[in-house]
Amino acid sequence: MTVCVRCIVSGRVQGVFFRAMTQRKALELKISGWARNLPDGSVEVLACGDEANVKDLQDWLWIGPQHAKVTDVSVTRVEQRVVKGFSVG
Repeated sequence: MTVCVRCIVSGRVQGVFFRAMTQRKALELKISGWARNLPDGSVEVLACGDEANVKDLQDWLWIGPQHAKVTDVSVTRVEQRVVKGFSVG
C-alpha cells in the first residue's frame, strides 16, 4: 500500500548534511518526496511510497547522519501526492 507522510524533524538537523543523507536513504528505499529546511531550524520531509519503506525512513529520521542530534520526529499522514524522485530544497 502506498502512503505519504509529512515529517518534521527537530534538534540539530541543519548544517549536518541531514537533507542530503535523507535523500540518499529515501532513494535507496524507493521513496519519492523532498526534504527542506524550515526557518525554525527543523527539517520537513515529505515521503511517499510503500508503507513499510516509509516506516523504515521514519525510523531512520530518528538517527540521521553522524553529526545530527534528533530530539523529535513529528509524523502526519497526508493525502497521497504524485511526486517523482526525491529532491532537496
